[in-house]
Amino acid sequence: MLIPVRSLAGALVGLCLALPAFAESAINVAAPFEIQSAEPSTTGHIFTRMGIAETLVDADPQGRLLPGLATEWAVSDDGLTWHFILREAVSFHDGSAMTPEAVVNALEIARAKPGPLAGLPIVAITPEAGAVVITLTEPRAALPAYLAESRSQILAPAAYGADGQGLAVIGTGPYRVTALTPPLSMRATEFADYWGDAPHVPDVTYTAVSRAETRALMAESGDADFVFNLDPATVTRLSRSDALQVHSVAIPRVLLLKVNAAHPFLEDADARRALSLAIDRAGLAQAVLRYPEGADQLFPPAIGAWHNRALEPLAHDPEAARVMLENLGWAAGSDGILTRDGQRFALSLTTYPDRPELPLVAAVLEQQFRAVGIELAINSTNSSEIPAGHQAGTLELGLIARNLALIPDPIGTVLSDYAPGGDWGAMGWQNAEIVALAQSLARGEGDDKDRARISAILQDELPVIPIAWYQQTLAVRAGLEGAVIDPWERNFGLAGLRFAE
Repeated sequence: MLIPVRSLAGALVGLCLALPAFAESAINVAAPFEIQSAEPSTTGHIFTRMGIAETLVDADPQGRLLPGLATEWAVSDDGLTWHFILREAVSFHDGSAMTPEAVVNALEIARAKPGPLAGLPIVAITPEAGAVVITLTEPRAALPAYLAESRSQILAPAAYGADGQGLAVIGTGPYRVTALTPPLSMRATEFADYWGDAPHVPDVTYTAVSRAETRALMAESGDADFVFNLDPATVTRLSRSDALQVHSVAIPRVLLLKVNAAHPFLEDADARRALSLAIDRAGLAQAVLRYPEGADQLFPPAIGAWHNRALEPLAHDPEAARVMLENLGWAAGSDGILTRDGQRFALSLTTYPDRPELPLVAAVLEQQFRAVGIELAINSTNSSEIPAGHQAGTLELGLIARNLALIPDPIGTVLSDYAPGGDWGAMGWQNAEIVALAQSLARGEGDDKDRARISAILQDELPVIPIAWYQQTLAVRAGLEGAVIDPWERNFGLAGLRFAE
């Protein structure tokens, strides 16, 4: 007996979530991200996207900073003291007032945990009448952008335990949490005392669904109204459905190969260049990702001054790759895999299925690398294995999707990934010039020439190997109006959605 798609999708969803139906009084969201807990440092990106928690600073689709819970800010002439004027008459979801003391409490807790605030040269965060003052030991021109990142969200004092761990999500956004069931589900409703415009649809639900196929079925069957992050094949199929609208937008995220440059097979820059030459970016982008083109450098055009048009584009030339590897002492064995000093050129590539395109790309890379004599073993696992492998020094290659503007200013990512190199950035590789240039830009002293130089060094030495610039995709139920994709991945925009009458 054939099972209708709607029934199959409903059965799959029922395995992971049981939420009451709201008809058209609710927007049902499905996305791949699990809710680990009420802790902002691990799950804050979901709370901000769902319109539950907010930050002092906001950003528009072009990355320009906008007022959030702070209406304005100013810095002293020496760049060391920042004043953030707080929005008046803002209430937390528990009814308490958003005071300067409450904001300081949230920021101090955030900077005591892993995240962008932890690496800033902050000496003090203090409350003043209607404002918060942040004092630095050295200038940080991009400080307001750091305060737009989700882990800098402002929650009520009652949201935290005595040890600073998040116990409840008590934010200031247009929606407040009514049920939180980690790791799979959350329900929220309109916050009547919200300081801004009231949402058009009063209730929202969130379901964490790791499999892209299941999310697609939920979109087709109507079990979800707003389905985030689709695999390429699904986009083509769903685009033909009259019941759905499919949206796609270029975002400042890049699909890249994270390389352990300390590995004896990869420590020579020519070995990394050979890997890059083996990759057919254009073919991979069009055939697998359904993108118009691959990435010819790390920074996409959407990041403005960081995109260096003067760079020689990354090329596909397998024969040049073979010659380069031969010059490093590698010779083909009887099965075509290169050997040197009795060792096969065999590497493990770690990736994760949270982003459904990554395992597909990994399978193509395995074929393209084999064509130049490199053997890959693919390990598709939890995304946490990437930073864990970095810390342990065991990661060889990691295929990842890296957000270059998690902070709405790429200097934050450059500092964390390449100056000197963090869990998602360069591994076993350092460059003193990049460190100096990045620190100068962070102080507000650098210019576009410094950005161009950073991109040129990364293009030449390839501590990471860019493959494709990202497009984010979204399927929305027909009749749900006002859907947009935030290129900076900060907000789903649920408060602005409405069902057509």
